[in-house]
Amino acid sequence: AEYMGEFGAMSCLSLARPAAQLAKVIDGKAIALSVRNEIKQRASLFKLATNTTPTLATILVGNHRESAMYVRRKAVVAAECGVATRDHVLPGDTSEDALIHLVDTLDQDPAVHGILVQLPLPKHINPDQVLHHISPWKDVDGFTASNAGYLCLRHSHPHVIPCTPLGCLELLKRSNVPISGSHAVVLGRSNIVGMPMAHLLLRHNATVTVCHSRTNSEELDHSVRDYTRNADIVIAAMGRPLLVKGDWIKPGAVVLDVGINYVPDSAGSEKNKIVGDVDFDEVKLVASQITPVPGGVGPMTIAMLMHNVLDLAELSQETI
Repeated sequence: AEYMGEFGAMSCLSLARPAAQLAKVIDGKAIALSVRNEIKQRASLFKLATNTTPTLATILVGNHRESAMYVRRKAVVAAECGVATRDHVLPGDTSEDALIHLVDTLDQDPAVHGILVQLPLPKHINPDQVLHHISPWKDVDGFTASNAGYLCLRHSHPHVIPCTPLGCLELLKRSNVPISGSHAVVLGRSNIVGMPMAHLLLRHNATVTVCHSRTNSEELDHSVRDYTRNADIVIAAMGRPLLVKGDWIKPGAVVLDVGINYVPDSAGSEKNKIVGDVDFDEVKLVASQITPVPGGVGPMTIAMLMHNVLDLAELSQETI
């Protein structure tokens, strides 16, 4: 594929680095395992010092298949890390008031250090109303207005930071990627990933550009790539399968792919496969480092969730 660059027509192949210098694949599974081992040690020391086990309460409303699988995976990782879980599975027709009552009960329970309400919720429940009832010091996802607000303020300290952005930051740090002074482009502005990711990078002295669905929406791919071509770090979280192509990336840039998209495995196939927002096969020819999907950012999200539970458990002891 060709595009008209500053010096005329160019192809993604002309941007490619020599084959011996293909992008290093950032192994999210290996890094997440290291993080989980560190958390396990911290949790053991915390339990010895306080005779208390860090505890996460999860709430799942309805039978959303992917959400149920995710909650089960969290329980497995929690057990590996020495974190106890209390899982609450409610019927899909649970009222908003009943859900809020459960949240309030858990919020007042001193043995519970973090509360996670699995999203999405059924359409008849307003997630903002539910999250409003979680105290900032039990907000393990970092989604409450208090924690989100503190993340945006310089020299302030949120109790926790949303898990996926925090996981991305940890991947950058442990891959020795310079952040301070770099130009980072975040694709997407969700409250879960894009917005907190942008503020987190700003806190680490990057210059940050956020692109989204209204970035010159008539020709999205052309306008967004004008920004990504100049980025040292690209974090893709738009929910658009294989959106980011090789000719979007500056040679040597670092690319983190947060996207999880299901597409047909092959023409006419009834099976689906998971792909990210980044065309991995193209971008690996240009970038210096890149995360795969699966096996990149995903494992870090759950690892950082356990990190947040332990942070909140330690905070609870400071406030006693």
